Amino acid sequence: MQSLKRGDYVVHIDHGIGRFDGLYKLKVANTQQEVIRVVYADKDILYVNLNTIHRIQKYSSKEGHIPAINRLGSGDWEKVKARTKRRVKDIARELILLYAKRKASRGFAFSTDTHWQKELEASFIYDDTPDQAEATRAVKTDMELPIPMDRLVCGDVGFGKTEVAVRAAFKAVMDGKQTAVLVPTTILAEQHFQTFRDRLGRYSVKIDVLSRFRTPTEQRKIVERLKTGRTDIVIGTHRLISKDVGFKNLGLLVVDEEHRFGVTAKERIRNMRANVDTLTLTATPIPRTLHFSLMGARDLSIINTAPKNRLPIITEIAPYSKKVIQEAIIPELERDGQVYVVHDRVADIEDVANKIRELVPQARVRVAHGQMRPHELEKTMIDFLEQKFNVLISTKIIESGIDIPNVNTIIVTRADRFGLAELYQLRGRVGRSNVQAYAYFLTPPMLTMSRQALRRLQAIEEFTELGSGFNLSMRDLEIRGAGNMLGAEQSGFIEEVGFDMYQKLVDDAVKELKEEEFRDLFPEEQRKKSMPKDLATVNVGVDAYLPDTYVSFDAERLELYRRLYALSNEKEIDEIYNELQDRFGKLPPEAAALLNVIRLRIRATNLGFVKVDAGLKRIMYEFPNVKMKEYYDSDLFNKIISNVPTLTNVRARVHEIDKSLKLIVHLDGQTDKRSPLDLALEIVDRVSGRT
Repeated sequence: MQSLKRGDYVVHIDHGIGRFDGLYKLKVANTQQEVIRVVYADKDILYVNLNTIHRIQKYSSKEGHIPAINRLGSGDWEKVKARTKRRVKDIARELILLYAKRKASRGFAFSTDTHWQKELEASFIYDDTPDQAEATRAVKTDMELPIPMDRLVCGDVGFGKTEVAVRAAFKAVMDGKQTAVLVPTTILAEQHFQTFRDRLGRYSVKIDVLSRFRTPTEQRKIVERLKTGRTDIVIGTHRLISKDVGFKNLGLLVVDEEHRFGVTAKERIRNMRANVDTLTLTATPIPRTLHFSLMGARDLSIINTAPKNRLPIITEIAPYSKKVIQEAIIPELERDGQVYVVHDRVADIEDVANKIRELVPQARVRVAHGQMRPHELEKTMIDFLEQKFNVLISTKIIESGIDIPNVNTIIVTRADRFGLAELYQLRGRVGRSNVQAYAYFLTPPMLTMSRQALRRLQAIEEFTELGSGFNLSMRDLEIRGAGNMLGAEQSGFIEEVGFDMYQKLVDDAVKELKEEEFRDLFPEEQRKKSMPKDLATVNVGVDAYLPDTYVSFDAERLELYRRLYALSNEKEIDEIYNELQDRFGKLPPEAAALLNVIRLRIRATNLGFVKVDAGLKRIMYEFPNVKMKEYYDSDLFNKIISNVPTLTNVRARVHEIDKSLKLIVHLDGQTDKRSPLDLALEIVDRVSGRT
């Protein structure tokens, strides 16, 4: 859960969107408990027990969106959830059907790595990051199977996706197959052409680029070479999926940023990939939770690790001044670098260009914006890539642009007009190599800016470490990723239920489809059903919480509760115990009891119990629903039942109540003065055979 403060919007799985109103202490059955208080419409109050803290999340959606607060008990929330889940299920069903069809198809099984393949990979001038190495391994494993590959590799620009594609293309060439690399813009085609040529040139691989930058005569010759097999790898734009283009022996299709292609182009791509290994690349971050939800519906690799020796970008927020512009541009030009200057309006962008020419006479300045003719815009960007000029004045069209390692300074003239995700993406245009990069966000006088603009700028200045995009704007970027992956119309559903809830609905929908409609395709899902999904709920007759005299801030206590109630092994309890001792001092009795509650919760969950109620006179352990046949046929259940008679000094019996079995232990024969919590732990250990 992201850091919560009073007044923040939260989403409860069962009750919908409300406002977080802090942590409160309640007296329940003679014990003190801390609970989360949430305010709903009409000032209704919901108190959330810490056992169910996983059912509440901070609401997150597109930046600036304000959600409607739900009314408790109205039924509206259930309708919204059902509608969202139904639509998500339809999309997930399509993905799984495609997956099933592909698994049933026969493709070309590529050979294992050749000596040249190993030599190529060893010649990469950078060390592979762990994520990059894993993505490469997954792609090559897929290619060696007799089933057509369909793998999506997600990773920020400069994180090594293209190198993964180069290695896959070379593997195809080694087996006499052709590779087509499809990209959305001519600029990207030219850049990929240079990269592939640099990496594979020494191996006599024939590489062509097919785009509008080639004359009609050149294009005809390239098309002819593809049909006769004289071209090994072709990199191209939409021109590559024209009807006149054919291949002698296509083995691999690489698609860069597929979501940027139109409907017609996507249909042509779909036809191309029918029995051909397909590798799709995207710079849109896909959250790991959504990644795992869709595993089995699509093969995904995520590259989140920044390359080694990448330096954090030095970020400066400053009021607009001639001096700042000169101090930003001149040192960059003196080290033979290039500069982006981003202006938010086309109307006066030429004025900005003239001002830069006046302030820095040695600068070679050109302008680029979305209202230019496409060919003119692409020519300008290619010239910048080839260093024919060194200062590009542009609108935010460069936000998701190409990778130019020589550009290591960016100036944004009216940074207060940009969203946080846009600022993060713009800053990410520089710092793509091991050269120190700088980002200057210029603003009007601070007193004239809105509070929200100030907060955005403070955040972007504060988080400069690599990967801090996850702290800053990952939510906004992830939402775009979900839209790209599951359809742009999903944004409306995300706003209605919040992003975390949306991901849970995706997860539930995919699991249900695997268990119900596609049982034969995913037999492992049936095996997973043998144990309950959620951690056990534990109620004990002792005070078990973190006192505010021990951890004073609500947000900090809430984060610790969230971590504790999410634990699934006891080693992690010991780690948090050491952390608490180190940060806050010796644990008070209530905090020590809380850690033992978590210990009991983990042990009970491992035995399949769904609930433990420990009082002064009896302890009740609830088994899962009797319909869970896999559990009741298991050795674990039989072991527990066989150990029940060993519970001496107490009366213990198993009863069936409301379609579930309950182990009820009466403590009237118990003579010592131990707490219900200690006794509950001992009984769990005895029925499990631990003692």
